[in-house]
Amino acid sequence: MEARLDIFGSPLAGKLLRHINSAGKAVTDSSLPAATQELVKIRASQINGCGFCLDMHTKDAAKEGETPLRLNLIAAWREATVFTDAERAALELTEQGTRIADASGGVTDEAWANAAKYYDEEQLTALVGLIALINTYNRLNVITRQPAGDYVPGMFG
Repeated sequence: MEARLDIFGSPLAGKLLRHINSAGKAVTDSSLPAATQELVKIRASQINGCGFCLDMHTKDAAKEGETPLRLNLIAAWREATVFTDAERAALELTEQGTRIADASGGVTDEAWANAAKYYDEEQLTALVGLIALINTYNRLNVITRQPAGDYVPGMFG
């Protein structure tokens, strides 16, 4: 597969990505657990069919110690016993936030209340921001057909 646009060589894309990455750093530096952040990125990327982001975030998660079992079961998190209740709440919010156009009313009150049982206001802010950001990255990569498979952890700094 060949990319439709060279988003890594475009000055305008570089400017855009710097701003998006800056917002991402705020989330990374938040108190939302790093493992939860990777699960959210991977689940949204699965839903959106973003191979580029799946390549990146599964490799990053593995490098940070995430187990192959948990990585392999993210898409089936409802049936899997390897996720905490807090992670399950984050994954549910991720799914509903990613599929916002598929359901009238968007995210349910139940999904929000469940997430609020496990995450404080700062963490909820980070979680919502992360869901929005990974969906942005997914859309950029899917629209421009960024190829997957060549990512090396840490290659983007």
